[in-house]
Amino acid sequence: MASVESQIAELRRQLDEHSYRYHVLDDPIIPDAEYDRLYKELVTLEKDHPELVTPDSPTQRVGESPLSEFTEVTHEIPMLSLDNAFSDEEMGAFDKRVRDRLEFAEIHYTAEVKLDGLAISLLYERGKLVRAATRGDGTTGEDVTSNIRTIKSIPLALRSTGYPDRLEVRGEVFMTKSGFEELNIRQEEQGEKLFANPRNAAAGSLRQLDPMITARRPLQFLAHGIGIVEGATLPASHFEVLQTLKTWGLPVSADTERVAGIEECIGFYRRIASRRSQLPHEIDGVVFKVDDLKQQAALGFVTRAPRWAIACKFPPEEAVTEVLDIEVQVGRTGALTPVARLKPVRVGGVTVTNATLHNADEVQRKDVRAGDTAVVRRAGDVIPEVVRVIPGKRPETTEPFSMPARCPVCGSPAERVEGEAAVRCTGGLHCRAQAIQSIIHFASRKALDIEGLGEKLVEQLFNTGLVRNIADLYHLEHDKVAALERMGDKSAENLLRAIETGKNTRFDKFLYALGIREVGETTARNLALHFQLDELKSATQEDLCGVRDIGPVVAENIVRFFRDERNLSIINEVLTAGVRWEDAKEQQVTHLQGKTFVITGTLASLSRNEAKERLVSRGAKVSGSVSGRTDYLIAGENPGSKLDKARSLDIEILDEAALMQILEKL
Repeated sequence: MASVESQIAELRRQLDEHSYRYHVLDDPIIPDAEYDRLYKELVTLEKDHPELVTPDSPTQRVGESPLSEFTEVTHEIPMLSLDNAFSDEEMGAFDKRVRDRLEFAEIHYTAEVKLDGLAISLLYERGKLVRAATRGDGTTGEDVTSNIRTIKSIPLALRSTGYPDRLEVRGEVFMTKSGFEELNIRQEEQGEKLFANPRNAAAGSLRQLDPMITARRPLQFLAHGIGIVEGATLPASHFEVLQTLKTWGLPVSADTERVAGIEECIGFYRRIASRRSQLPHEIDGVVFKVDDLKQQAALGFVTRAPRWAIACKFPPEEAVTEVLDIEVQVGRTGALTPVARLKPVRVGGVTVTNATLHNADEVQRKDVRAGDTAVVRRAGDVIPEVVRVIPGKRPETTEPFSMPARCPVCGSPAERVEGEAAVRCTGGLHCRAQAIQSIIHFASRKALDIEGLGEKLVEQLFNTGLVRNIADLYHLEHDKVAALERMGDKSAENLLRAIETGKNTRFDKFLYALGIREVGETTARNLALHFQLDELKSATQEDLCGVRDIGPVVAENIVRFFRDERNLSIINEVLTAGVRWEDAKEQQVTHLQGKTFVITGTLASLSRNEAKERLVSRGAKVSGSVSGRTDYLIAGENPGSKLDKARSLDIEILDEAALMQILEKL
């Protein structure tokens, strides 16, 4: 037993060390595949020896049952908000107040980026994470410990030594821009509501009653301060406190500096503002804190904010326009999404004509009506959203919006499942909108990649009765396709050739193409590595939950899909038509296994998506942003700022010719 205990202890030590290097130092020394191998080895040992499992083991991040509700937590030290400054003059006035109170000619500050996330308190006792709570109203928050434990950048146990018996760490839970975009892509693919911005996505993810849902969301954490400290003395400087937290395993923003005087503060603000679009995460300003902790204590607090800190906010990119109408769109999985049609307006350099209203709850909360004058913002500098309406400009004739009781496309009843935000059409593939969207999804580039089979042509094929489901694509006749409007012999020939070419695919792409609810690219890839099709058809929920990142909800959706005789009939028809793939479980590990690539610029011989697919099929990962974890940057024509960052981090840069050599290497 002692031997097993030592093996488990050593595996935990190694995993904690590699997690620290990955999340805190941004300097991993092993590929992800090796980390996964160590993790699986630990899982196996703990499964065989459950008496040796401890709460702070890396395997115990997810394991609690869904909650019925969140319990309240009273903060022993209130989590106060910060006063804001919106100009150099206001920042200068803050600095003068600080200097006058302390009677110092110049003050040193710690300068930090102001993350647009959710404030969180982490309580460690004897180095172990025992509780996590939201800020709430500053005095009382919600206990979100089970969800916080799923965030891999938050240590379950502190590293090193010298930490207090009780230590409260305060920071921000957030999503990176790339993580947010990938989440919304998955949400759209699965017919779920889209999140308005990274902050809403982070807040919504953290307030899930089921930790398994939170675990699937790309949440991260950065520490920016402390609360309770008992049983040890920390450094006398806020900046040094942050560096100490880092040695204990807590991630701290790399964009944190110690500056002297108002001029250096303004300089830091302007440098960050100029780099704002290049940062991996959303920020809405910069925070300056008096660095000396004794000076902080001397300055004290006003009613709701410390006198020793201020948030210098960035001006928002917003515009005012008219809501012409509110329409309801029907997605592939039947989700009904209200969309505001807007009088065209320029926001952040882009003309915006519509904005998603996400779901019925969002429309009701903001009380958006056709005819309203509304403030519009490009959330995350990407997705247009209605921030609020202007009540004083509302015409008397407007009426509150309500979701339709029936699908606006097929007339089937619309229903809302308990626990879900989305209202869904119950018509299934009998609904024209869902049927068309399922065919478009099946033919899309990330699925079977049937070139030329876009939305307009799919609608035409459907409306003429030539195609009613994905299996019908394989029974199309040249003459009937050529007779369609804007087609002809050559176009028909090209389409049929593309359909034939698309028959040779990969199992994970085929699974993704089927449009199973909540099965995106990553989940499909994980399924393909664990099952063959016949195995998947008969898999139980328990079987599926043994696959990485698959929880009970996704497992239930998969089981339900493969128990539906109509789905099985269509799959059999598609396979009979000749759709085929190589068994993913038999594919060999390649020289790219575990390597991380980033692509920037335009490639001449293939698209960036094609390059990504070819790299991923060889075991590599393709990220949207450059970091210390990046192994290679592929630079095409007109590369962006990623090239400069890769050079600054001494990352190997490859041109397109070098990429093709890598892809051709066996």
